[in-house]
Amino acid sequence: MTVVNDFIDPGVRDAISDFLGDVESELRASVVSPEPLVSEVAAHLVEAGGKRFRPLVVALGAHFGAADRAAAISSAVVMELTHLATLYHDDVMDEALMRRGAASANSRWTNSIAVYVGDYLLARAASMAADLGEEAVRLQARTLAQLVRGQLAETVGPRGDDPIRHHLRVIEDKTACLIATSARLGGMAAGLPGPQLATLEAFGTSIGIAFQLSDDLLDIASDSEQSGKTPGTDLREGVPTLPVFYALEAADTGADARRLKELLSSGPLVDDALHAEALFLLRESAALKQARETVHGYAEEARRHAAALPSGAARRTLDGLCHYIADRSG
Repeated sequence: MTVVNDFIDPGVRDAISDFLGDVESELRASVVSPEPLVSEVAAHLVEAGGKRFRPLVVALGAHFGAADRAAAISSAVVMELTHLATLYHDDVMDEALMRRGAASANSRWTNSIAVYVGDYLLARAASMAADLGEEAVRLQARTLAQLVRGQLAETVGPRGDDPIRHHLRVIEDKTACLIATSARLGGMAAGLPGPQLATLEAFGTSIGIAFQLSDDLLDIASDSEQSGKTPGTDLREGVPTLPVFYALEAADTGADARRLKELLSSGPLVDDALHAEALFLLRESAALKQARETVHGYAEEARRHAAALPSGAARRTLDGLCHYIADRSG
């Protein structure tokens, strides 16, 4: 499911919708292989859908100039293929059973096949980036290196670093870097000058962090219809998110705060009663409000970057996106 919402300015809405439709067609074509099994596994997550947020950001960056549409579409496919490849690899590392409402590739075909197909998607992305030129290849390589650093940092943990600072850096390296590169590639397809490309990239970093944090808050604060998954999934699996870190570091010594820390320190909350208790206490905590304020801070930072770009429908859409990301977290 693509992210096309009311925040997109009417002046570019139809064009972006058409663009994302063409990206979807190209994305499906790009994962076809002479080997039927590779095609089947590679198409698994493509057909499962997704927000297509990175292609949307490419499209918005491209609308700041007279873009080479073919280059912009290829850039969007490169970014989505790279993103999908990381999902295949993440599911193997996390031993995940489900992804986007369907059986994960590793649980359906084995870990080895999922890893190989993730590598295949990265190879396809690299091949398409090569057609975009040397700068695009270097940019994709730099982004992949940052993704690996982020995954490694998440795997080994803070190791004496401040847990919250470490968590935010992991989000920047694992999630926001792809969104920042998407924004820059869109601007490159539009032939924008270097300073504007840097501004788009900075916008992508800030909105990318806000986007991931708001997703994590939805898992806690929303119902399943809004978030697309069972509320409290991260709590049940023992995946720490920003509200959890804030709750664990809170100075509050009240009974509810102490009980919440006790529950959050106990690991994955697989017991239904304990899970429900922790979710209730976290929803009522000051930590959730503090996390929302952090999301708003990154969204506002992104809005300031967007304000430095040329005025028009594209900039109004970036501004609307900032408000959308902040509002969806409450």
